[in-house]
Amino acid sequence: MKVAIVGGTGDFGLALAQRLVEAGDEVRIGSRDSNRAHEKAREVGAAHGAANEEAVRGVELVVLATKAEAALATATALVAVLGDAPVLSVASELHFGSGGVRPGPDRRSLAEQVQEVVPVPVAAGLHSLAAGKLSRGRPDEDAFVCGDDAAAKELALELAAKVVAGRALDAGPLASARALEGMTAVIVNLNKRYKGHAGLRATGLP
Repeated sequence: MKVAIVGGTGDFGLALAQRLVEAGDEVRIGSRDSNRAHEKAREVGAAHGAANEEAVRGVELVVLATKAEAALATATALVAVLGDAPVLSVASELHFGSGGVRPGPDRRSLAEQVQEVVPVPVAAGLHSLAAGKLSRGRPDEDAFVCGDDAAAKELALELAAKVVAGRALDAGPLASARALEGMTAVIVNLNKRYKGHAGLRATGLP
């Protein structure tokens, strides 16, 4: 698969790139800084590093792996160059406070907001995967993906299956991203409270 990881020089983007390169995918690292994208692409053995607008041209799937606060602006900047490639949104908006970590205040998920911006199908997933564990190998966890477009979701599930030792699971329509993104806050709270490295596995499935 030809994959562009926009925001690919961040911790999660780089960890994801490592796993996909190992799986044999053609990975392009995108960044606002093309020089940094080239440098990080060499580090992980990716096929190419470039500015975001160049990295997404001609790929089969675009992973939007920027920080949550930059996701909508980045998606907007890519509208004219996305072509037919669907977008996989992986970020979660989190708010840190004295009582713990909370999901963002918007009732819509970040993925749903991205879908309102871009003219291609958006899937959402991988929210329960931590960059640190992903950078060390395929975590023994399941990955959850949701979306309204069957073809886009299938590509996202194919990608997800390559980066975890567990299963890539279809979690339903794009509206389910509200729960998946919120689960990131739950996992962060668990890790802070119990000083652990929580992940998710679904039980009772065939």
